[in-house]
Amino acid sequence: MQVLGVDIGGSSIKAAPVDVRTGRLTAERLRLETPQQLTPEQMAARLAEVARHFSWTGPVGIGFPAALRNGLALTAANIAPDWLGLNVRALLARSCPGRVTVINDADAAGLAEMKFGAGVGEAGTVIMVTVGTGLGTALFVEGRLLPNTELGHLYLDGVEAEHFASDAARRREGLDWPEWSQRLATFIDQLEKLFWPDLLIIGGGTSYHVEKFLPLPGVSTRTVPARMLNDAGLVGAALAAGQGSAAA
Repeated sequence: MQVLGVDIGGSSIKAAPVDVRTGRLTAERLRLETPQQLTPEQMAARLAEVARHFSWTGPVGIGFPAALRNGLALTAANIAPDWLGLNVRALLARSCPGRVTVINDADAAGLAEMKFGAGVGEAGTVIMVTVGTGLGTALFVEGRLLPNTELGHLYLDGVEAEHFASDAARRREGLDWPEWSQRLATFIDQLEKLFWPDLLIIGGGTSYHVEKFLPLPGVSTRTVPARMLNDAGLVGAALAAGQGSAAA
């Protein structure tokens, strides 16, 4: 079964058809730049562009950077505030001829890693952290997803974690990798104290550079890089659509 997987991030849309039985992309991935404050109507237009690019008429799974309940956006940390309270699924479905499923973007990445990547066969508590424009998290207990955890919004010394330890913060403040890895370790330390995970998976855009910051200083939990790299979000979104997993 093929599903068009779409990963809407803070700075780009990535999309490709996915064979949900294997997790493999069946066509070359498309990437479109998306400025942070793209309006809902502008985002819908970009999604229509994606569907046209692939001449797609089948099911579509979308990873979206917000906490979602029944398709409604409950947060808008790295997207335009116009999204708050909107029915994301209903709005974006107008841009695609096929059935549309929407899921939190970090949850989507986590689903992909648990099914095809670093989390395969892992029991206990697994936390995936996606490090990019923000800090996304996906929490699994015995393989089951607890959706919309949004732990990147925990406060560290009065500052939201994603404003302190995201890759955007590293770039904005000109931090070198050792300086930034200490910040990420501070965030991970809080996750350890709250959830006592058995495994941490580091994904997002920084998964291409793990040799520069892993192992994290002072982190005792087994920590591994995501295997699916930056494709995890779109593959997981396709999985959610194909299997009806914890999605809207």
